Amino acid sequence: MLKETIRWSVEMADTIISRYPEMYNLKPYQGKWSYDYGVVLKGVESVYKETHKQKYLDYIKKSMDFFITEEGSIKHYDKEKFNIDFINNGKILLFLYKETKQEKYKKAAARLRDQLADQPRTSEGTFWHKKIYPYQIWLDGLYMGAPFYLEYIQLFEGGNYTDVIRQFEICDQHTRSSENQLRHHAWDEKAVQPWCDPKTGLSRHYWSRSLGWYLMALADVIELLKENNNDRDKLIAIFRDTLEGVIRYQDTSGTWYQIINQGGRKPNYLESSGSSMFLYALAKGRRLGLLEESRWTESMDRAYEGIIDEFVLTTKEGWLNLNKCCEVAGLGGKEHRDGSFAYYMSEPIITNDFKAVGAFIQAMSEYEKVKNQREGDL
Repeated sequence: MLKETIRWSVEMADTIISRYPEMYNLKPYQGKWSYDYGVVLKGVESVYKETHKQKYLDYIKKSMDFFITEEGSIKHYDKEKFNIDFINNGKILLFLYKETKQEKYKKAAARLRDQLADQPRTSEGTFWHKKIYPYQIWLDGLYMGAPFYLEYIQLFEGGNYTDVIRQFEICDQHTRSSENQLRHHAWDEKAVQPWCDPKTGLSRHYWSRSLGWYLMALADVIELLKENNNDRDKLIAIFRDTLEGVIRYQDTSGTWYQIINQGGRKPNYLESSGSSMFLYALAKGRRLGLLEESRWTESMDRAYEGIIDEFVLTTKEGWLNLNKCCEVAGLGGKEHRDGSFAYYMSEPIITNDFKAVGAFIQAMSEYEKVKNQREGDL
């Protein structure tokens, strides 16, 4: 029985606005130029586009105006770190420029585009995840950089987007598992990192949120490409192939585990951010006509039901809580994160992590669009 009565995207967006009127001042952010804002605000953007209510636009604008000066500089942003995560908020700057026509957003977005122009690359031309993570491709980075990169080219350069497509092709070539169609969290071209296999350069495990970032990036770039062509077809093939692997490990609850293919191994747990991202991919793929077979619809409906049943609670204030969020997971760095199963289990499990909440809003918004499509067909 589908939960027909609540627009969960609106409920969570309203919760965010009420609970976090100044999201940039919260710990652990406290003024940092963090990619988390872009994940949440992309969700609020989707609600704004559906409802046309000014409060959502105002919230997005206020959140970015904390950082963007009238001259278009970005407070607390450091290009020289060459951190691909810093690019993600650029999607919101492009939205605000299109919505308001204020030049400061275009100028700020151009600064992020300049970073991509100079971003260090592997020998095959894919972006390093960060300057401090040399020669490494992480699935996360495709979400952080590629959709902004393509949209910026479309809006202001009108030129060749082959480089965007190649980012996915090369990443997929190196991270795809032939055994289960899943993608490894990361790949080190030099195969020297402590977390990687010394022969393949691959990290050991399939982390649900990294797969989720990857699928969201593919869905967003495919949508931006719009017209059918060989490049779009290549990405659709990668998108469907990755999802084939993902739905193979969908739990009976309709959701997915933190380490996606080891559901029966303790203390592995059902995790809300990855599950929400998979729902987003399924629903957007359905809406775009990429996943029309009944099995995809069944998986999508089960995910929708499962996410609400497994992770969502309503507080006494009438706000929503999203539970069982992995706070963070990475590889290497000063923390010496080794990519082991024990490592992925060791990171804190929290409530209302921005990455999870943002993915939840986006997933629910996409699902609600599909629901409206289906009702219109009746």
